[in-house]
Amino acid sequence: MRSRVGAVLVGKAAAAASQRLGRGGGTALPGLLAERLDPDIVAHLGRSLGHGTVVVTGTNGKTTTARMVADILRAAGRPVLHNRSGSNLMRGLAATLTAAAGLDGRIPHAEHTSGVFEVDEATLPPACAALQPRVVVFTNLFRDQLDRYGEVDSIAALWREAVAALPPTTTLILNADDPSVAALRHAARGPVLTFGISDSGTTAGQEEHSADARWCGRCGREFVYTVRFFWHVGHWRCPGCGEERPTPDVAAEAVTMGWDGVRLTMRTLADMFPLRLPLLGLYNVANALAATAAALTMGAPLSAIMSALEGFTAAFGRQEALRVRGREVRLFLCKNPAGTNQVLRTLLGLAEAADGVGDPGPAGAPLHLLFVLNDDIADGRDVSWIWDVDFELLAGRTGTLVAAGTRAADLALRLKYAGLERGLALEPELRAAVGRALTQTPPGARLYILPTYTAMLAVREHLAALAGERHYWEQ
Repeated sequence: MRSRVGAVLVGKAAAAASQRLGRGGGTALPGLLAERLDPDIVAHLGRSLGHGTVVVTGTNGKTTTARMVADILRAAGRPVLHNRSGSNLMRGLAATLTAAAGLDGRIPHAEHTSGVFEVDEATLPPACAALQPRVVVFTNLFRDQLDRYGEVDSIAALWREAVAALPPTTTLILNADDPSVAALRHAARGPVLTFGISDSGTTAGQEEHSADARWCGRCGREFVYTVRFFWHVGHWRCPGCGEERPTPDVAAEAVTMGWDGVRLTMRTLADMFPLRLPLLGLYNVANALAATAAALTMGAPLSAIMSALEGFTAAFGRQEALRVRGREVRLFLCKNPAGTNQVLRTLLGLAEAADGVGDPGPAGAPLHLLFVLNDDIADGRDVSWIWDVDFELLAGRTGTLVAAGTRAADLALRLKYAGLERGLALEPELRAAVGRALTQTPPGARLYILPTYTAMLAVREHLAALAGERHYWEQ
């Protein structure tokens, strides 16, 4: 107990110092120091939460899905402890828990509190071992940070081991449309709920050339699809062994998209109801389905689910909108081929169908884009993934086009090979790039900024200063 109290005190002191010095929100270092004093600090504090914890992992959608779950539980009147900043390694969990603890080393009213923790894909095994979660959500599995994770098979194997070690009391929430994620049901010892999109209301690109899960893990045959939404996500079946997409327990039907968000019908095992989600993109429909399944498992009522999702505010950098110099600026985190392609297809599809209601201009209006490619550790040192992004889709569709970041030259080369050299501006320095992109974007138009992770944090801080918004860790 003494080491726990000491760890909490050190964590709090480090967080206060970090924020006072302007070195961030104290979302990682305090946890790192606390873990050194008490290596079991996450287990000690996390397991004290009386309503249990929800762990959310996956390549894309972790932050948004976790925030949705937390918002739903709060709408249901539940106290929630959540690593809202997105600091998702063990040190981030420790920082969140120590910040919530009192000086006695205990979390006040822990017996009435739920935990919602976004967890890095490779951190899932130690996080689950420490927290013994009530619910684990798997959003999807795509290629990401090849230098750190390797190919998707490595993470899939890691997840299978983590799932097999979970207690029978843990419920898994799995994406039925992703073969790699759906396969985890075979390793589960406890209940499983699946989610998926039954009717996307859109025509989907095939993208077979770069799918990350083309072959069946059981027999090695290539999957066949009746519907493919994006990458390897869709309605799949193995013609060899008969393995196929499970019928989802929580599903989206009649999906329609507009600039003000997505409208759909959500179907659960017990209910069917219309929903307006104020986010763009089919991938956010999947995030909402995952959050709904998790919230239902945690006992949240339907009224809380509907009110939280319809009033949802995007996490920083994830479709966040800011008003800067008379332009609306929207941030779309792009850190791998699958996610970036979805962002491009979403923006192009909406621009093509612009109807004057909440849209940025007439149908077919040019897109104003700033891409920021960094190669810090948190981004992944290997940026070869940009060659699997379908930048060719943008041919003839751009107004402003600026390449920035530590690997701006690599990005500009890729854009040149995509036929986008006309009008392309290379501006590695971030602030200069933002200024140039804002200047080239007409007043009243939207500027879309597509940064990698560390670039997103830097862009968000710079835009917050220009627009008078809060720091990302204060949201």
